[in-house]
Amino acid sequence: MRPPAQIVNWLSLDKMFRWLQTAPDEASHKRRMAIWLTHTGKLHANKVAQALGVSTQAVWLWIRQYNRQGPDGLERKGRGGRRWGFMTPEQETRLLRPLIQKARAGHPPKPSAIRRIIEDELQTPVSMSYVYRLLQRHNWAGIIAQSQHAGPKPKDSETFAALANPWRRDA
Repeated sequence: MRPPAQIVNWLSLDKMFRWLQTAPDEASHKRRMAIWLTHTGKLHANKVAQALGVSTQAVWLWIRQYNRQGPDGLERKGRGGRRWGFMTPEQETRLLRPLIQKARAGHPPKPSAIRRIIEDELQTPVSMSYVYRLLQRHNWAGIIAQSQHAGPKPKDSETFAALANPWRRDA
């Protein structure tokens, strides 16, 4: 039978134990425990995987990452997020603030006008889908809904008279 994986001595046993105890979440604790069990218990990857309830491939991946990069190799950066945004959320908020105030006053700008403002700010063309996603990120639908409720409402009797008898309307 092949011997268990070898762990590079990035940390002493005491530091590795403290590193194991200070895991910020359960997933980090499992990754660190896999390294600990492989290093101190001399367990094979399949035994470590069974003990932790993960796949053997995951254990081998964690061992390889730890051996190549040390303890920092097991830290996750996250998979989601906006990596390619034209502006930071703060810049977007600053750019939209005057438009939001106008919209709440009952005069929402058209998306094409917002697109021109964004292109002037960025000095590069942007697609309309970028504009719509930006407006969605800043709850633009809620702002437009607020602006529609802020304006003067027609009296109920006028609305009823206009809709009740369509054959009597002056077209």
